[in-house]
Amino acid sequence: MAALPWLGRALLSVAPRAAVGMRTSGLRPSPPHHLAKVSWRPPLTGLTSRTVFTGGAKLGRATYPSYTNVAFVPKRAPITGLRKACERLTTRSFSSKALLGPKGLAGVALPVGRRLLSTTAMASASSMSSSAFTGAMTEASRRSVGRWLALCSAWVFSMVVLGGVTRLTRSGLSMTEWRFAGERPPITLEDWRQEFAKYRASPEFKKVNMSMTLEEFKFIYWMEYAHRMWGRVLGLVFALPFAYYSATRQLSGPLSRRLLVLFALGGGQGLVGWWMVKSGLQEPERKTDTPRVSPYRLAAHLTSAFAIYSGLVWTTLQVLRPTGLGEDCVGEVARRNASRLGRHLRPFALLVGCTAISGAFVAGLDAGHAYNTFPLMGDPPSFFPQDYWLEANELGFLRNAFENTCAVQFHHRCLALTTLTAATALLAVHGRRRLPVESRRLLYCLCGVAWGQVGLGITTLLTYVPVHLGSAHQAGALTLMSVVLAAVYGVRAPARAATTARRAAAAAAGAAPKPSPAVI
Repeated sequence: MAALPWLGRALLSVAPRAAVGMRTSGLRPSPPHHLAKVSWRPPLTGLTSRTVFTGGAKLGRATYPSYTNVAFVPKRAPITGLRKACERLTTRSFSSKALLGPKGLAGVALPVGRRLLSTTAMASASSMSSSAFTGAMTEASRRSVGRWLALCSAWVFSMVVLGGVTRLTRSGLSMTEWRFAGERPPITLEDWRQEFAKYRASPEFKKVNMSMTLEEFKFIYWMEYAHRMWGRVLGLVFALPFAYYSATRQLSGPLSRRLLVLFALGGGQGLVGWWMVKSGLQEPERKTDTPRVSPYRLAAHLTSAFAIYSGLVWTTLQVLRPTGLGEDCVGEVARRNASRLGRHLRPFALLVGCTAISGAFVAGLDAGHAYNTFPLMGDPPSFFPQDYWLEANELGFLRNAFENTCAVQFHHRCLALTTLTAATALLAVHGRRRLPVESRRLLYCLCGVAWGQVGLGITTLLTYVPVHLGSAHQAGALTLMSVVLAAVYGVRAPARAATTARRAAAAAAGAAPKPSPAVI
């Protein structure tokens, strides 16, 4: 027991700001932690120092060193158990005087014995999100792969817009056959006549385009052909660089697996597209119906396209910005606000996706050409139209909700207005709070794009869906989804840091050493 007073003197003799000799090894974003060797000489004789390590964490453009753990124990402890107790109780925390104060990244003043737990967890919080994808990649490889993925994302964006133009010009049923390797376009006049003869046998020509000429058929044929070939070229743009990066070992394992899944979804998208087109080449169930593709299959086709695009955009952000977008979010208040914003942005992203899918049903039923008034619809005009249950007895309640023109357009209107209200509420609630600069900009951009998209949709409806406005409206949906994904990704690193801080503080509180009884 005589060693306990000596232990107290040893603890009191070490200042919290004790100088340490540190030799760093260049702190860079990848890999996330670079170790620096620390040597420290104990202030009292009879003690032995232990060589320990410290790390630097990259959070945005600033580098924050984690706390250094320095332990000292007596060279000759009277009892082995006492030596271990001294080793546990005399663990002290030190920080670099240049960037951090004694409170640490968590922003919570902790006792010296508990400070290391919180700050070590916080130092690594910013690099946890995307390290699995970029940890083994060099800076040059990361930028090259990120630009390639950004190109693929832009290609998918143009592919979806081109598909919308194909739908608006009623060109999707002009090609009555589909081959996986691609179709050879007609060259001679005889080739064109053969293709036109195939189209003339389709229900769409017999009921809608009976007076179409060969020259008019060429236009819709080239539209559908361009849409198909644009997708096949996209496959090459994705597959060839992927093979090169894989052969040169520039892709990590998790990133390669995700890209393979996206490539498989892209290949299956062609099959889904042909499955959709086949539904339009069959006779409709009711003779009074206009031949068109199934709205369910059209919605599946558009949903898979949005899923592929969202996956590419998200992966691009993870590769190009592995530390997230909230570079200036260092304070605890900003981290908590970012965490709250992230909890609200995720259901908002789901709402945007549901609104886009409902738009696919509007396009599949040509519902935009009916009820061209706003905000009221129907005759007599009302917010809730009387024709909503018009086909409920014949189709049933569930099918009426997805196949009745009035019901489909009403659902799309309600979802669009709900999305607009939610975007405005997000800005009103979170815009006044302290947030990272980029997250704040994305929040304002999100609200602006939502207002522009709703305004564009109303204009498209009132003008009876011209091709240029209809395609711009579909591009606006993709733009809104892109901004939402960027906003969700931007708050992930600060939000995760806030969660880590709370857990670390709770763990530190639970691990606080209990006061030992007085020794008599």
